[in-house]
Amino acid sequence: MTSGIKLTGSFFPSYKIANPGFSSETFHCAEETVAELMQKATSSDHPGMLLGKVQSGKTRTFISILALAFDNGFDIAIVLSKNSKALIEQTAKRLNSEFKMFVDDGELDIYDIMHAPDSFGVFELDSKLIFVAKKQDDNLRRLIDLFKKNKLMAEKRTLIIDDEADNASIGYTKKAGLIEANKIASKINDLRSVIQSSSFLQVTATPYSLYLQPNEIEVANVLTFKPTRPAFTKLVPVPAEYVGGETYFGESAKSQADTLESLIHHTVDHREFERLKKPDARSLKIDQVLASPAIKGFRAAIINFIVGGCIQRINRTNAGEKSKKLRFSFLLHSEAGKEAHSWQEKLTKAIIKKLQEAAESNHDEFISLVTEAHGDFARSLALALEPIPEVDTVIAAVSEALEDEHITVAKVNSDDDVAALLDSSGQLKLRSPLNIFIGGQVLDRGVTLAGLIGFYYGRRPNKYQQDTVLQHSRMYGYRRMDLAVTRFYTSNVIRYAMSQMEEFDSSLRAAIESGGDHAVQFIRKAADGTVVPCSPNKILVATTQTLRPYKRILPIGFQTGYRTGANGIGQAVKALDERVTALCGFNAAAPKLIPVSEAIDLIRAIAPTMEFPEDDAPDFDWEGAVAALAHLCHQHPVPAERGHVLIWAADGRDSARLASAGSHATYIETPDSERTEGKLAKQYAINHPILFLLRQEGSEAKGWRGTPFYWPVIRAQANTPTAIYTAETID
Repeated sequence: MTSGIKLTGSFFPSYKIANPGFSSETFHCAEETVAELMQKATSSDHPGMLLGKVQSGKTRTFISILALAFDNGFDIAIVLSKNSKALIEQTAKRLNSEFKMFVDDGELDIYDIMHAPDSFGVFELDSKLIFVAKKQDDNLRRLIDLFKKNKLMAEKRTLIIDDEADNASIGYTKKAGLIEANKIASKINDLRSVIQSSSFLQVTATPYSLYLQPNEIEVANVLTFKPTRPAFTKLVPVPAEYVGGETYFGESAKSQADTLESLIHHTVDHREFERLKKPDARSLKIDQVLASPAIKGFRAAIINFIVGGCIQRINRTNAGEKSKKLRFSFLLHSEAGKEAHSWQEKLTKAIIKKLQEAAESNHDEFISLVTEAHGDFARSLALALEPIPEVDTVIAAVSEALEDEHITVAKVNSDDDVAALLDSSGQLKLRSPLNIFIGGQVLDRGVTLAGLIGFYYGRRPNKYQQDTVLQHSRMYGYRRMDLAVTRFYTSNVIRYAMSQMEEFDSSLRAAIESGGDHAVQFIRKAADGTVVPCSPNKILVATTQTLRPYKRILPIGFQTGYRTGANGIGQAVKALDERVTALCGFNAAAPKLIPVSEAIDLIRAIAPTMEFPEDDAPDFDWEGAVAALAHLCHQHPVPAERGHVLIWAADGRDSARLASAGSHATYIETPDSERTEGKLAKQYAINHPILFLLRQEGSEAKGWRGTPFYWPVIRAQANTPTAIYTAETID
């Protein structure tokens, strides 16, 4: 709905003409957003919301909104940005670049609030004004003082845009278990109070602040908790060229067969992250960087980046693009400490130097490393139907890149470092064809890396904060054309956590997109083991799991016990055989409905037969699985049908423990198949969840300990409402 807004002013039409590359959907989103701002009262408590995805074009959309707002009665805009010198400079540069035509014509002035005049005269106020400010005490105080001292300015209609709105803008934070008012949020409210007419628009890709507002009333009589919604929500359009969480962690990415999405992933031994933290000559000698197994994953990441970049330069030059414009980037983000960054820089440069020396002598080691990388990319290039350059051509291109210093290594661990590297468009400047950036937290939200085709990620927080990790995902963005040569390097545990976060994010986003009365259930395990509803601010800080239609819950990365001995599992499996035979038999035509208590007993009987000896195997919470199953079985629309679970068992299965050598995964994650178990679930698991018990042979040849065992797989039913669940007990 865009009725009532002016589309023929001096700003918006000119801005559209100057940006023909922007989609019509972007401008339509701007029109709808301004229409809402004109018609609905907004505040920091009930803001307008512009919801995008990480690096999906939120900035171009809110700048389009600014242009249209200036044609519709708004005279001043305030853009609040993250408390970062680099990001404030990036925002100011972007605004000056996008609005240059208006600044040059004297129709608009743009100021960093810390460098703005103390007062503005009538003539100056006849032009439109944009103030860029950090969400920081001094910046906000100066803004407040400016409007207080300038009565004419305070009377102007003002649009406040809160960029990265989840950062420092939430009304409340939790410290040592206590909920406290946020100083920055209070300052933003103070600012609004001195402006006579203002509208408030939040811009974010991680809208969890909506779900973190303190509501200490736990709803005991209904499962669905609906947090306060913004005054309105508009979604930033996401075009086909965008690569995001669905690409990296969706079903295609989890495929055991080759898909373009699955080939993005390279698994790194989690112990490698420690070797990138500081020098340790006992595990890694600097002169052995091309051969040492201690940094196998990181070495492959650097070499693959160089080879992939050269391949893409060959293909795109052949397609008619200018060689000088073809520049690519790689990001290493594994530690926050500056000492670690210095070591990583030294290590990276040593790999490049040794590779250069090997290339100069045409050493077999160089040819072997490049050939291996070429083979990896050939698989994904073939799937993308893109040309595969001959290996000799690629070897020659890599040699040339090393010899002619086409590779730049930049350490970025402070705001000053970022600010010095920003180009006129607000992106990190790519100085050469192949650019390697080493950094930490400073390279998260808002910092854009063009041509990113390699990302080595090893941050291992004690608890994975949803919005923080998503904002670390610098590999998201308009990168579809480079997907065949893009690679992501991390450990099993981190990838699993990020995959869970993508499920969580997409579920919340779907609930927001659907609007109306649709909502997500927030549930947790109570002290007595039951599942109860809770307010979202209590669940988000804990480990979460998303329950949604056909969601699979199963252990992966485990090893069985031995058949005999003090802790032998032979007798336990034999007892399970007898119970399963009596309950439902094996390979039946249809599943059987049993009480949930029996299903839970079976799961608890299976749990002791498994061990998790590997540090990089994702944790599996057996009691959490049990609680999730109990929750699912009580979602049936007919009360009398609740408390029951479908069960189906198979024998003679012979799944391997480890994925194949060429796979992106380490462990087999699919003992079930869509052809058998998937078909049964879709046919029968409509209002009841289903428990599959897959009896495996457990042969040593397949990586097990030579004894049969049961591999349980829980699948949610088709008609379960989406729920965000934590098994962490919160009293």
